[in-house]
Amino acid sequence: MTDLHHVRAAEIGMLRIYMKPSDKLSKGTFRTLWSSKPLYRELVQRAKAQGLLNAIVYHTHYGYSDRGQIRESGAEISDPHLTICVELIDQRAELERFCAAQGELLSDKVIIYKHIEHWRVGSGSVHRLDAGPAELESEG
Repeated sequence: MTDLHHVRAAEIGMLRIYMKPSDKLSKGTFRTLWSSKPLYRELVQRAKAQGLLNAIVYHTHYGYSDRGQIRESGAEISDPHLTICVELIDQRAELERFCAAQGELLSDKVIIYKHIEHWRVGSGSVHRLDAGPAELESEG
């Protein structure tokens, strides 16, 4: 039996940005903090505007970040200081460009980068998001 589809793997990157759900876009008076947008939502919207491949927010139930105290989510009330994670996936250069553009918002955050493989199943040629410039050039 002949396989009808091919699996193409390519290097890509994953960025994880750790923060509190209570982190806000603007830092200012109590009144502006209360009415300002959550930072994690703004980062996802900016990632979409830049055209990044993936942007997801993970909520945690128990843990700590940046050597802080252990926090946990209660049964009835969530902890606004329990760590959440904004995960972004795209080419390394695009993730670097995103962080540079958002430097003011990210300056005090724990940020982790990891190489991952992006698999695409299909019968077509290499997709631009799966390959570097040299691979795209060789596809002609």
